[in-house]
Amino acid sequence: MQKISLALQTTFAELIERCLDAGFDRDFDEQGQFVRVTSKGREYWYFQKYQNGGRERRYVGPVAEPQITARIERFKDLKADFSERREMVRALGQVLPRPDPLPADILDALWKAGFFRLRGVLVGTLAYQTYSGLLGVKLPAASVATQDADFAQFKAISEAVDDTPILDVLKTVDDSFKPVPGLDPHAATAFANKNKYRVEFLTPNRGSDDHQGRAAEMPALGGAGATPLRFLDFLIREPVWSVALHRGGIPVRVPDPARYAIHKLIVSARRDRSAFAKADKDLIQAGMLIEALSERRTFELGEALHVAETSGPKWRAAITQGAAGLKHEARDLLTAARDAFAGQR
Repeated sequence: MQKISLALQTTFAELIERCLDAGFDRDFDEQGQFVRVTSKGREYWYFQKYQNGGRERRYVGPVAEPQITARIERFKDLKADFSERREMVRALGQVLPRPDPLPADILDALWKAGFFRLRGVLVGTLAYQTYSGLLGVKLPAASVATQDADFAQFKAISEAVDDTPILDVLKTVDDSFKPVPGLDPHAATAFANKNKYRVEFLTPNRGSDDHQGRAAEMPALGGAGATPLRFLDFLIREPVWSVALHRGGIPVRVPDPARYAIHKLIVSARRDRSAFAKADKDLIQAGMLIEALSERRTFELGEALHVAETSGPKWRAAITQGAAGLKHEARDLLTAARDAFAGQR
């Protein structure tokens, strides 16, 4: 597996911190700029942005208003930082995976809407794309292609925070997004645009299997629901921050990579036989992460494996079945991680 330079790893870590520090204003996009316009002898601030081949200009307020001018000065600092972060993204993007424009814009919109701040977690292949910078390796392009975006949140958290109208957020990216009819007619858990790009929301199922196929009510999603899934609580517990390489960088909460690897072993074993292509992709991603984690994070991998294996016989059986589909080298590394954790407990 090809490693990335220490300089790029350091840049990636710095980009995460700078993205988390950045304050974003809901009203003004960092791509635009404030301009002074004189009318009838008085100066006014307007926000100007070029998009879709034309210029948009929005009234802000008089230049003489001190609060408005102070806000604009703050925006100048933000925009300067954004320009620097964009250069970092460009440099990192020469080596590391970058999301396609549509999913990247979806991530950006959800971030600015507060989804990740409210402990929402990006899961699936879009999350996997962000692990290269965290782990210091170049993940193969074939293992990071995706045509959907998956997001997860604990139901208890969703009930305790203000709502974010998810469909409204998605429509700011593409107005063709609509709810996807599901088994539960009361709350949509997935949305798709005219090109069939799918966005789905998930939550752990800790109750009866009777809950499978029924949407969980998620107040924080502003009327949307979430599909309850087994084993998801293991995946999204103790998430970490990473960054999607788009524009000035998008900070996203993602599963701990060790938990992601073990979870992929579990879900590969539980896939329907008709979903063999997805199961193969699960095992490819699990194997790549096991190899990457074995370089410097063997204990973390062993700990995640221990937590899962001690969660019950169904967990152990799924891990054993999933691991059987790994390449011989990855299975040996998994065994070494189990032994390393047992030896240091």
